[in-house]
Amino acid sequence: MSPEPEATTPEPVEGEGIRLQKVLANAGLASRRHAEIMIADGRVEVNGALVTEQGIRVHPERDTIRVDGMRIPPPRRNAYLVVNKPRGVVSTMEDPEGRPTLGDIEFDKQAWKQLRLFHIGRLDTDTEGLILLTNDGEFAHRMAHPSYKVPKTYLAEVEGFLDNKTLRRLEKGLRLDDGPVKPDKVKLVMRSEKRSLVEVTLHEGRNRIVRRMMDSIAHPVRKLSRTAIGPVRLGQLPIGEARELTRDELGALLDLVKM
Repeated sequence: MSPEPEATTPEPVEGEGIRLQKVLANAGLASRRHAEIMIADGRVEVNGALVTEQGIRVHPERDTIRVDGMRIPPPRRNAYLVVNKPRGVVSTMEDPEGRPTLGDIEFDKQAWKQLRLFHIGRLDTDTEGLILLTNDGEFAHRMAHPSYKVPKTYLAEVEGFLDNKTLRRLEKGLRLDDGPVKPDKVKLVMRSEKRSLVEVTLHEGRNRIVRRMMDSIAHPVRKLSRTAIGPVRLGQLPIGEARELTRDELGALLDLVKM
C-alpha cells in the first residue's frame, strides 16, 4: 500500500487560478461550504499533496485534483460518449458502401450531433457492445495506444461445452498465426452441452482477437459483445443508444492513460 500524502501546500500555480472549493462545487461534488469541510477534513489532494488550508487556488485544466482518492476531471471542453454498438453496424462514422455506421446512431442530445466525433478503436461488424466516441484527439490516441494496456472485457457465446481443461489452456495463453496472446482474465459464466458463455478480459487490440482465440480451441464464437473498457461498463445502456462518461469514469480513464 502506498503511503498517504502529507498535509502540505501544493506548489504555487501561475496566474490567479480558481479557489479549490469552487472547483469542487462546480464539479457537482458539494456546495462550497461542504467543499470547505471536505478540505478541512483532509479529503482533498492537489498534485499529490493533501490540502487542509482554505482558499488555495488551482488551475483545474492542468492540476490533478482528488477527493477521497478519486480523480476529479477538469471541466469538459470535449465530448466523451459510451455507445452500445448494434451488431451489423460498421465501426466508422461514414461508409462509402452505404452500410450502417456509428454516425447513423440517433443521439438524444442535439448538441452531440453537431460535434465532429470519432471512435476510439473498432469493433467487428458482427460484434456488438461498448465503443467510445470523442472529439479529444490526445485522449483517443492514448486510449488506443498499446503502451497504456487499457483492458477490454468481452462476453462470448461459443459453441459446445467449454470444459475445465480447455479453460485452463485459454487462461495460460495461446499462440495464434500472428503471435502469442494471453488474456488478463478468463471467467466461465455458464456452460451446457451445446453452448457456453465465457468472459474474457485482455488489453490486446489485434483484429478479431477473441474470435480467433476461440477458433483455436475449437469453440467458435456464436455471439460476441464488448461489455467494458477499463472501469467503464456497458451496464443497462440499450443497444443503439449513447450516454456520457460519468465524472468518475472519465477521471479513472485519465489516470489510466496518464493525462
